[in-house]
Amino acid sequence: MSKKKKVRVELRKNREKPPRENDLTRAYQEGAERTEDAHSSERVRAKGDLSRYRTVVQDEAADGSNMPAVDASECLRGRVLRVHGLASIVETDDGRLFRCAIRRLLKSLATDERSVVTTGDVVWIRPAVSEDRGQRAEDREEAGGRKADDSHGEGSASSDLSFVLCPLSSSYEGMIERVEPRHGVLTRASRRREQVLVANVDQLVIVMSLVEPDLKPHLIDRYLAVAQQGELKPVLCLNKSDLADPVELQPLIGLYAQLGVPVLLCSARTGFGIDRLREQLRNRATVFSGQSGVGKSSLLNAVQPGLGLAVKSVSEVNQKGRHTTTYAQLIKLNFGGWVVDTPGVRQLQLWDTRPEEMEGYLPEFRPFVPLCNFPDCTHTHEKGCAIKDAVARRLIAERRYHSYLGLFHGTSEE
Repeated sequence: MSKKKKVRVELRKNREKPPRENDLTRAYQEGAERTEDAHSSERVRAKGDLSRYRTVVQDEAADGSNMPAVDASECLRGRVLRVHGLASIVETDDGRLFRCAIRRLLKSLATDERSVVTTGDVVWIRPAVSEDRGQRAEDREEAGGRKADDSHGEGSASSDLSFVLCPLSSSYEGMIERVEPRHGVLTRASRRREQVLVANVDQLVIVMSLVEPDLKPHLIDRYLAVAQQGELKPVLCLNKSDLADPVELQPLIGLYAQLGVPVLLCSARTGFGIDRLREQLRNRATVFSGQSGVGKSSLLNAVQPGLGLAVKSVSEVNQKGRHTTTYAQLIKLNFGGWVVDTPGVRQLQLWDTRPEEMEGYLPEFRPFVPLCNFPDCTHTHEKGCAIKDAVARRLIAERRYHSYLGLFHGTSEE
């Protein structure tokens, strides 16, 4: 066991300070005879902001996070398969499933995240002590197994998904005590806070449809920046290729191929390109992300037949997708690897970035940045800007430059 250490950590304030009374002098104005009854001082809280600190026991070899230490003899290590409201479904290393709540201390730790636990997190849980928990787990496993046998056949890895999606009991079966450090995250800014959509994945498959809804190249560029920020390998998947002319797509495919981004033309309806996509997912941890209606769930159903993810058609009124997938879920693939199906996004903004950092997310800018006349050139309005000159000479795609302007000004353009 590693040595422990005690540290003081800052907790998030879960309540505001009581309002200050604004009528302290009113009693003095009502007459001198009542002066003795007036307040002579204002009461304040004893410690103020310092009351939101706490001593937490951590491992001595901690990575700098505020997560508390756990006793491995009493807790189980597992991975979050999905987060549904206040409940998190965790699969432990021995294959058991637990419906867990989150320890209040973890929720109170000072953090910019909207939620301390997300899909893909490696966590430590403390199983609840309950006499009927084992029986409930056996009943759920038996129900999941029957559903898998009826729909997918014996030996299909999709039975794991049926096991996860089965009805949950009303009581929690465990408590999440610690979240391990993350790597490979898909994150975005949401309501002035960080929203981590998925953690601990290797690559990001950017799913875009060529029609219905129409292709949005600026959103692709935003995803490429988010992938670079989260240290994810980007893969561009263009779905519904059966509804478009592949010849017209060659300039777009060539542009991203020059940037080192693999581009896959697929069709979930006809099966075109599904084999290439399956090989791209094999033995990797992948997250699928894109707009609603581009066919993320349909592609996964085609990659692994029998998966049975819910799908809907695009709205005929505004040609936009309908939110069918409502939460991110981790799915085990029967040919090796994991994949996360995420809800569709309408806006995508980078988190914790400054405007002057945006040039680093476009690799084709790097050879020209040192050639600008000003060392702090923003490449927006300055004279003698090498980036603007490269765009005029078509050494940098004009569309990519417009994407840079959107990132620089912080707009949520898709």
